Amino acid sequence: MDSVNSSTPEAGLARMRQEYTLPGLMEADLAADWATQFAAWLADAVAAGLAEPNAMVFATADAAGRPSARTVLLKAYDQKGFVLFTNYRSRKAAEAFVNPYGSLVFFWRPMHRQVVVCGSVERVTRAETEEYFGRRPRGAQIGAWASPQSAVVASREELETRWREYAARWPDDTPPPPEHWGGLRVVPETVEFWQGRESRMHDRLRYRRADAGWVVERLAP
Repeated sequence: MDSVNSSTPEAGLARMRQEYTLPGLMEADLAADWATQFAAWLADAVAAGLAEPNAMVFATADAAGRPSARTVLLKAYDQKGFVLFTNYRSRKAAEAFVNPYGSLVFFWRPMHRQVVVCGSVERVTRAETEEYFGRRPRGAQIGAWASPQSAVVASREELETRWREYAARWPDDTPPPPEHWGGLRVVPETVEFWQGRESRMHDRLRYRRADAGWVVERLAP
């Protein structure tokens, strides 16, 4: 393979580095449960004015174990898990139904923090879907009907035509959620809180589900 010239962008990647100098994360800092700890870190991200602090990468895999990932938005969470909403015919949902496990990653870069969640994936109840759908902006409600998510489409014009057709179906009324649209809940088996530290000696504290409840473990960086 040809060597990389020292002046190329590729060579510059090796020199791209930011030192993390914010305070660390010690066991004594943690809340008694992962949900309370997550709430505290999410509140910090919101207070810091981070753009879309509820953005998260959602990774799934198909029946053969081939992975895929995408950025989605967290719309609810509690002790049961983390909830996102999607078209049930999309790639992420199709994979979650045949291989019901997934992972979430929240990355709050200015705070040098990540949260990594691994667990099983399940559908939320229809009542939860309807409650959330009713609070969506009208345009997004129509979009849930108009977009055959993850399917190949001929053009942008086709999508816009579909949107106008569905908007005309409910000119004044609020549309109901499509039957093929709803929530997915990632039920955590582990929730890791990652705090960047100097010299790449990061703090990684993980809540792990065990027979007796939850245990907290420190992982090497």
